[in-house]
Amino acid sequence: MSELAKKLEKEGDIAADFLEGLLDIADLDGDIDMDVDGDRAAVEIVGGNLDHLVGREGEVLDALQELTRLAVQQSLGNRSRLMLDIAGWRRSRRDELTELGTRTANEVLDSGRPVRLRPMTPFERKVVHDAVAGVKGVVSESEGEEPRRQVVVSRSA
Repeated sequence: MSELAKKLEKEGDIAADFLEGLLDIADLDGDIDMDVDGDRAAVEIVGGNLDHLVGREGEVLDALQELTRLAVQQSLGNRSRLMLDIAGWRRSRRDELTELGTRTANEVLDSGRPVRLRPMTPFERKVVHDAVAGVKGVVSESEGEEPRRQVVVSRSA
């Protein structure tokens, strides 16, 4: 096992312990699944009714992810890029955004006019940028300031 894989596994273990404690304090049911996804630890809470842990448009999930990253950082002393998912919400959101990015890129190819998407979180923008990058003849960039930062898709020069 590589040093990176060991480090990411350790991040996942710390995150799982933190999240299990949080679930216990809140008296919520849920199991913790851990994995390594590329160059980051991936942790998911599954089981039970967990919609309230996702929140509207993933707001609670994003906050829990940040708290979990801070717990890992406090324990290990370095910044974590850990990705948290709850009940598959982030995974299904990734699928929706990939489809949006591809569809928008094709619309721009057909019309020749740039398209500005609604403001998105950094996670959402990255997924859209990755999808647009898979379509020849178009480019994407982020414009604006948080929390109103948007992806703009246009024809490549």
